[in-house]
Amino acid sequence: MVAGAAALALAGCGGSDGDRADGGTNSQAVAFMADVHFQDVYGDLKNSSFKGVPTANGMFATIRTMYAQLTSTRLFNENYFAFRAALDDSLAKGVKLVAFPGDFSDDGQPLNVNGFRAVLAEYEKKGMRFFIAPGNHDPVAPYDDDEKGKDDFMAANGSTVKVYAKNYQGCLNAEANVVCTDQLMEQGYASLLRDLAPYGLMPNEKDVYWETPYSTYAQDKYSYAEAARQAQLGQRSYEICKEGEGGKFKQAGYTNCTSIADVSYLVEPVKGLWLLSVDANVFVPDKLDPAKPNSPKGFTGAGNAGWNKMTTHKKSVMAWIESVSARAKAQGKQLVAFSHYPTMDFYANQTDAIKAAFKPGAFQTARVPEQATAEAVAATGLPLHIGGHMHFNGTNDYLSKSGKYLVNVQSPSLAVYGAAYKIVRFDTPRKVDVQTVALNNVPRFNELFPLYEMEWKYVEGSSKPEDAKRRWDKAILSSTSYGDFTSRYFGELSRLRFLDEYWACDMKDLVSQLNLQHMLTMAQLDTKVTYAQLAGLAAQGVAVPFKPSAGCLQGSPVAGNAAQWASDWSVAENAARAKAQAAGVDFNALANVSAYTFYGDFHRTVYAGGLSLNDMGKQRVEQYRLLMSAFPALTSAPQKTGDKLADSTPVGQPFQYSFKQVFSILKGLGSGKPSDHFSVDFDTRTLRAEGSDSLKF
Repeated sequence: MVAGAAALALAGCGGSDGDRADGGTNSQAVAFMADVHFQDVYGDLKNSSFKGVPTANGMFATIRTMYAQLTSTRLFNENYFAFRAALDDSLAKGVKLVAFPGDFSDDGQPLNVNGFRAVLAEYEKKGMRFFIAPGNHDPVAPYDDDEKGKDDFMAANGSTVKVYAKNYQGCLNAEANVVCTDQLMEQGYASLLRDLAPYGLMPNEKDVYWETPYSTYAQDKYSYAEAARQAQLGQRSYEICKEGEGGKFKQAGYTNCTSIADVSYLVEPVKGLWLLSVDANVFVPDKLDPAKPNSPKGFTGAGNAGWNKMTTHKKSVMAWIESVSARAKAQGKQLVAFSHYPTMDFYANQTDAIKAAFKPGAFQTARVPEQATAEAVAATGLPLHIGGHMHFNGTNDYLSKSGKYLVNVQSPSLAVYGAAYKIVRFDTPRKVDVQTVALNNVPRFNELFPLYEMEWKYVEGSSKPEDAKRRWDKAILSSTSYGDFTSRYFGELSRLRFLDEYWACDMKDLVSQLNLQHMLTMAQLDTKVTYAQLAGLAAQGVAVPFKPSAGCLQGSPVAGNAAQWASDWSVAENAARAKAQAAGVDFNALANVSAYTFYGDFHRTVYAGGLSLNDMGKQRVEQYRLLMSAFPALTSAPQKTGDKLADSTPVGQPFQYSFKQVFSILKGLGSGKPSDHFSVDFDTRTLRAEGSDSLKF
């Protein structure tokens, strides 16, 4: 019998003081720091041939290149400093309980796990306690993978160097350009539990109570010794099959069944507060080799599975969550769950619109939980869940068919634009306060900039084609704060990756060339001039707002009527000017909002939600608000073959159809449910903004 079943009917043992500047403790407050993605930038690779890049302070930097960062959805290096800043800030506020909703490391490598553990040990001495939930980067697979590594570590001259675990083929072949060290292997459950056991994954004598889904002791008979005995990994596993959970849930026809670990746990660190850490990793054994059941290659990664797969492949854990929720309610416990993955829509309910407007799979919509998933999680009675994974800031809530209310809070990553952590304070048994703490000012954030300068000089001076592809805008090295740095990083990430990855060819043409004045004018444009003719006019040197790319057209440019184009554009521009004047917006100032600024703002809002609006400022928010209401009531989809527009497409049609959706999505993302500082009232089932000064669309 599991603890949930044994203790369901048993009685167990059992406000916020605000910010504390005296080092005191808010025992009923918890800080949640998601997606730290810790990389030890001064780690020990344990390799005599490469220690890292020498620095002015006499240390060796084990860092990834700036180009690698600018093409990744997370930073690799500066979050090292942001993590310390977040811990210092939480400590100063008296919040000494810290939970990590997964992806606390880069990829679960010894180099980074050991560095992460050292930081936690340092802050433990200051009275802090830490609680971990696993993510899809820790572990990447249920078992150790000693063939993994990275291609993009910075070399001493600013170029790149491969660093891999010793069973990587390049290491076995003794290739000259590969640094070989098992500090870069990706560790599985057993290794991570061994290294990080003190941080919630195993019971602590300081805890009031601790259990797992597989514990057999009754709650009122709890003892640390018995909990420790039952916490061993051998007693924390379940059968999983390709089609769903095995064991008592196994159905006829299930295949590839095997046993793997689940490290979920419930802990009561202080009397009355229950932290429920859910291991929501689901590694489906769809490639399992029965002869090698412990091979990491036998499992699909957990990144796209999340809670959608929890409902089919971890039914026993779902039942345990229901038991925990019922006991918490019966015993008057303050319950908050955290896992790596969101439990419901995290795009401010814009997911369907995003799927309709952008390329298939854009913005990782495969990771959005189905409504049936939100229903299943809410039906467990779980009241509050803190998630990560998407590096987003956001809040959503869901009322199940049986009347159970669940709030999902997405805690931002420390390694992206909008870097922040959440503080959850339990004001009363039925009300919680959630505060988002932004990390705009991080000490030492630019400590590695001289090394990036060296990288920039190397790629600029190199004649190698592979180096030319790694060039980036040096302006980011003039960042004045961590907030400024992450904002610039997102501009470059948008330019170097997101435009190609998410935007269809014709949409990319438009978003990468049009300033906001052009956009307002295009929204009013009524012309018979076609795309092929516009391309022809551009080739003739006629002034046009954008030049269609050859790859976006089915045919070739044809001659166009320059006078007709000029007349139609003038009419549209006059209409746009009138709309701006009516809205109190300076029409000429719209031209100062470049394409780069707009698409950067769009992607920043995807990640930070309403928090991004304050960075835009009041004027730009008003400018975007004007565009949101500037499109025709009816628009029609342009004719396409694949990703190519028909040559006869009128110039205004693709923009008006696609960007009406884009601006609607932008409005939705920036106008979601309270996500800065807000309270949750579980009696009235409401979310309420608490003194937030965020701008609104």
